[in-house]
Amino acid sequence: MNLLAILLSFGFVIIALFLSTAFKLGLGRDLIITSIRATIQLLIVGYILKMVFGFQHLFVTILMLLLMIVVASKNAAVRGKGLPFIFIKIFLTIAIVEVITQGFLLGLHIIPFAPQYVISISGMVIGNSMVIASLFLNRLKGELDMRKDEVYLVLSLGGSLKQSIFPILKQSIRSSLIPTIESQKTIGLVQLPGMMTGQIIAGADPIQAVRFQLLIVFMIMSAASLTAIILGFLIYPGLFNKNQQLDIQAWN
Repeated sequence: MNLLAILLSFGFVIIALFLSTAFKLGLGRDLIITSIRATIQLLIVGYILKMVFGFQHLFVTILMLLLMIVVASKNAAVRGKGLPFIFIKIFLTIAIVEVITQGFLLGLHIIPFAPQYVISISGMVIGNSMVIASLFLNRLKGELDMRKDEVYLVLSLGGSLKQSIFPILKQSIRSSLIPTIESQKTIGLVQLPGMMTGQIIAGADPIQAVRFQLLIVFMIMSAASLTAIILGFLIYPGLFNKNQQLDIQAWN
């Protein structure tokens, strides 16, 4: 794709701007900023990845992965602003999920240890974990707002912190995973995923592209589950004060 094709693709942004203006949605400024920001970010990342792939060095690859995890954690932490050490907990969660998934892929020689494989697949894992973390925190806050009386009741009857919060954690984890599960149900029928589409456009055999996409689908489902569960168990002790009382005022 040449530069002219990229410039012409901004026609889609113009269509969105026209519709926003016509229906008075008030999204014009956001659409322009988002388009410009996406363009700049992707161009910068493209040049960075070109240099990283050229180095073929373990330290550079790990540094790139850490940067990705930090940015993802910072973005997801916005949803949990006010919770103690929320950035660190999200960072640890995503880092653990990344180590587990990459350890599995590399340990079983499913993918070779090369920056173009590790970083590309890690981007999918980290990005998905960031979204799941945001969904989980958003749902957890909503559940606590509605069901905090249940927590007080269990605690007043002598229940442990885990017993009082577990039903809410369970529902929050379940709800945060629903979008991922639902999107996978129609994969191949309604939508052709990005990785598979990219390979086909690049001229790869469709069957080979399907095999790679299945790897991504299974990996993302696992990563999503791990993210929600690990983050849930890291967060729940911080929802209570030293007197074992529910303390979420700062979150509100």
